[in-house]
Amino acid sequence: MAKIYWAGQSCFQISVSNSKDNSADIVIDPLKEEKADILLLASKENKVKTTKGESFIADGPGEYEVKEVFIQGIPSLQNTIYVFEAEEMHFCHLGDLGQKELTDEQLEKIGQIDVLMISAGDEAQKIIGQIEPKVVIPMNYENVAKFLKTMGKPSVAAQDKYVVKAAMLPKEGATEIVVLQP
Repeated sequence: MAKIYWAGQSCFQISVSNSKDNSADIVIDPLKEEKADILLLASKENKVKTTKGESFIADGPGEYEVKEVFIQGIPSLQNTIYVFEAEEMHFCHLGDLGQKELTDEQLEKIGQIDVLMISAGDEAQKIIGQIEPKVVIPMNYENVAKFLKTMGKPSVAAQDKYVVKAAMLPKEGATEIVVLQP
């Protein structure tokens, strides 16, 4: 079971447990020093490059395996896209792409995604259509209502955290929008 928390802007904290003895706390684009097993720095502008305690830190493109979490960093125009696999699910954090759409090469590397974290800007709908994830979690927004309207979801109740298991994911072709509050 993965527990996803949004701390604001593009910062997420995700707790996963891949086996009885192997769990990992992942922090993406921290706003301040956090305790994490894995720290993913998508934004080149992120000044927080340390964590409380020992962490594996990825700050650019490449392939990594830490605590049974398989991570791929993919370059984009302005940052690093992170795709990671844990608990039989595929997660993608797009960060602040700076692109109106993904390239064929990026799409190929991203692959099939279960949970997508995406900036809720004007290009979000097109990129979501390219990836076709099962769950979308918007980030970097001032007004989530505009994003929801664009996505054809008049309202979605905000939650403190999102807890998901592979068996709970929507079926192919369906996309669920999850709004988290920081």
